Amino acid sequence: MTLQRRPSLPRFVLQFALAWMLQVNLAHAQTDPASAIQQNLYQDALQSIAEGRRTDGAETLKRMIEMEPQHAGAWLDLALTQCALGHADEAERMFAIIETRFNPPPGILEIIAKARDQGCDTWHPQSSATLTLGRGNDHNVNQGASNPNYVANLSGIPVTLPLLPGFLPQHDQYTVLSADYVRDATANGSVAFAQFQARENDHLKQYDTDSLLVGVQTPWRHQHWTLQDTASVGFISLGGQLYERLTQLQARVGPPLPLPNSTQFTVLGEFNHTDYPTLPYFNADIGEIRAQLIVRQDTRAISASMGFLDDRAGVQRPGGNRHGILTNILVRQQLHAGLIGELAFTRQTWQSQSSYSPGLIDEIPYQATEVLRTTFIHPITKSQSLQLEVRAVQNRENISIFEYNDRQIQLSWQWHIQ
Repeated sequence: MTLQRRPSLPRFVLQFALAWMLQVNLAHAQTDPASAIQQNLYQDALQSIAEGRRTDGAETLKRMIEMEPQHAGAWLDLALTQCALGHADEAERMFAIIETRFNPPPGILEIIAKARDQGCDTWHPQSSATLTLGRGNDHNVNQGASNPNYVANLSGIPVTLPLLPGFLPQHDQYTVLSADYVRDATANGSVAFAQFQARENDHLKQYDTDSLLVGVQTPWRHQHWTLQDTASVGFISLGGQLYERLTQLQARVGPPLPLPNSTQFTVLGEFNHTDYPTLPYFNADIGEIRAQLIVRQDTRAISASMGFLDDRAGVQRPGGNRHGILTNILVRQQLHAGLIGELAFTRQTWQSQSSYSPGLIDEIPYQATEVLRTTFIHPITKSQSLQLEVRAVQNRENISIFEYNDRQIQLSWQWHIQ
């Protein structure tokens, strides 16, 4: 599988253009009382372009030029953006104005020449893909119970019931294949994506899984607020039969907080509707609100989030409705010789409203699941890497037959295709 991306101007183009703009307009900015408003507008335009919203960026740059016709940087960025959108005539008109009006330095003339050589005939959607092939070892494929016995309350008399072997932990090796594909959907930053994963066990074929998720993601911006919305549908099969259907709507909002450039804070709202064709009484609607903080440094990135969940189910689901808390912490660190390490911890709790099965299992379900993951990534080439992942899962519940522990180790080869 080979995907081709249209050549683009290097990253230094924007930086060089910005430096040129600052040099040309410095004296003007010091004397013009409206310069702060103009610079904010210009920064909004650059942010839109950086986020892939070229159409929004072009419109903002046009407003900027109307306010300040001598803003050299805005002219150049608008010309390059029009070229990227496939508006060749408009881009050429602006290139000519820049060359005659602003007497640009050789570096800017070189940028204009490169843009002309590449051509601006039409907008070309770009795409990328990631292919992963892995081999792993799973100590509890079926999430078998940690306790081989359950003490049931039958008419007030405790009775010990041994679990059948199929409900105890079962060990197996597996092979996993996954593919992610992303393609531009519009010139204003919307993208379409597809994610596929197939896991096949060596012996426990009834627990083989296949999953597919497809959707569209669109970025928005209003003044200094950012919004990214996503709509997707997913399907999961278990043992060769359809097990779950998922519909998901998500909105991620970035408020204009006075944070350092290396720090990002967002609030995520999400709605999931899940159908289980073979277990319809487990169908559910789940809402989530989550806050996330990301800090990026030269060799390290840290992400922390906490969310509140509300799970609404049908009247037949054991335990009824439930609410929960989700916490995630991820640290990504560059190590020696190009090696990258990741350490992630997730904790999710669920508290149900009613007993699981009155008269047999009278407990009101409470669940706390903790996942600790360590990953080491070793780049082989610019587009290929080896990944070693170790995962430990501890699921604690007040109903012993649902408690389980699991350990997994997986070695993967990953190929990024552009």
